[in-house]
Amino acid sequence: MKIVIQRVSKASVTINEEKVASISKGLLIFLGIVNEDTQEDIKWLTNKIVNLRVFGDENNVMNTSLLDVQGDVIVVSQFTLHASTKKGNRPSYIKAAKPDVAVPLYENFVKQLEVDLGKKVQTGQFGADMKVALLNDGPVTITIDSKNKE
Repeated sequence: MKIVIQRVSKASVTINEEKVASISKGLLIFLGIVNEDTQEDIKWLTNKIVNLRVFGDENNVMNTSLLDVQGDVIVVSQFTLHASTKKGNRPSYIKAAKPDVAVPLYENFVKQLEVDLGKKVQTGQFGADMKVALLNDGPVTITIDSKNKE
């Protein structure tokens, strides 16, 4: 699993001109899934996300976590995170998991994140054409790949 985390002051997801998710202070997480991903990847990533110290403390030093600030989360599926641009100018998405594999893992990721966070996580809609709006706070943008744990 590969994620891109953006610390946001606000973010939203709109599908067909209907806002389906909206948060203020928190994290917008783009999630890319491959066939080899497992529940172990999910548990490792969600634990990392909720404990990642990317929010400012009383001295405005990034020393507090999503749990500490009780921030909100939106998770958006994004198969393009696994694009290969090695050959030519058209990206290949061959590494990205097909929906029959990706959807259950995506749903499990959201459920595990809710357990770790202790509250509801908002989402986009898997496979939909989504318009994502955000106000990146910092800016802070971090990528994490569960295959690079060590």
